Amino acid sequence: YWQVFAPICRELDRRGVDVVYLTASDDDPVFSCGLEHIMPECIGKGNRSFMRLNFLNAGILLSTTPGLDVYQWKRSKSVDCYIHIAHMPNELVGYRMFGIDYYDELLLSGDFQERDVRDLEEMRSLPAKKITRVGIPYMDDMASRLLNAPTLESDRPTTVLLAPSWGESAILSRFGGEIIDRLLDTGYHIIVRPHPQSFESEKELMDGLMAKYPDSDRLEWNRDSDNFECLRRSDIMISDFSGVIFDFALVYDKPVIYTDTDYDNSPYDSWWLNRPAWTFTVLPRIGECLTADRLDDIKALVDRCLNDNRYADARRDVRAEAWEFPGEGAARVADYLCEKLK
Repeated sequence: YWQVFAPICRELDRRGVDVVYLTASDDDPVFSCGLEHIMPECIGKGNRSFMRLNFLNAGILLSTTPGLDVYQWKRSKSVDCYIHIAHMPNELVGYRMFGIDYYDELLLSGDFQERDVRDLEEMRSLPAKKITRVGIPYMDDMASRLLNAPTLESDRPTTVLLAPSWGESAILSRFGGEIIDRLLDTGYHIIVRPHPQSFESEKELMDGLMAKYPDSDRLEWNRDSDNFECLRRSDIMISDFSGVIFDFALVYDKPVIYTDTDYDNSPYDSWWLNRPAWTFTVLPRIGECLTADRLDDIKALVDRCLNDNRYADARRDVRAEAWEFPGEGAARVADYLCEKLK
């Protein structure tokens, strides 16, 4: 999640504000960021990391990780304020149940996110959190990089990006290798970029698929920590309910196909709300739906999306709903944190 924090860290560093950056990855890009006021520390994994987190001493802790005070990660009595910032532009109720209940404050980017949080607070008799709209710093950063990126080669092959979420309702759990077979049949170049959590929680599935479909001139598995180039090189994305579908549609302004995977929301906070999640109201507006009975027709579906501009207006409208203060996110977060620190 360095991409979420990088623009914020750069802005705080520019202002001379010292930040301790905790990560569970010893190869985290933060260690090579070269920012004078950002002090990274690898806290390891498992019980070692939880021990460090549970006894922190800090005025402010900013995190994009849900589940505070729900599982092993407990609130420390020596942290004054826990603030959550979303790592995706869609709803927070897509987190596992009680994901953000025990944070003190939230930094959000859309009215629908705040509405969901307030409804859950009322249902669970929770105190109202302070909510501040700041925009989406990482999407601002991505848009700026895209604007300044070199032009792609005109003779490159048409590329389809398969970018699923993880869990029993996600693409690879439901369709397995069948969807990869059908995509290879299209003759297009295929990039498969699973959610990082899949390699932890669905290791057997990932090992089996990667062994059956090894890297070749037709297919590549992408596990880059920074998804910028992967998204830039792709012409169309196939995803499910992953937040990356909004990065692709709203920042890169490219067509998407979403899969009907009979989403089971029982493990998630969205289960409590008597309405469909925002994501599932938006997907039909910005893309085509791929169902199991349309797998054999996937090439025609891809071709139609690549050559149909009818979703462009919808992408613009959804962009306005989900991405407040475009270009201002990092500065607004830094303003907020500096004022809070005082």
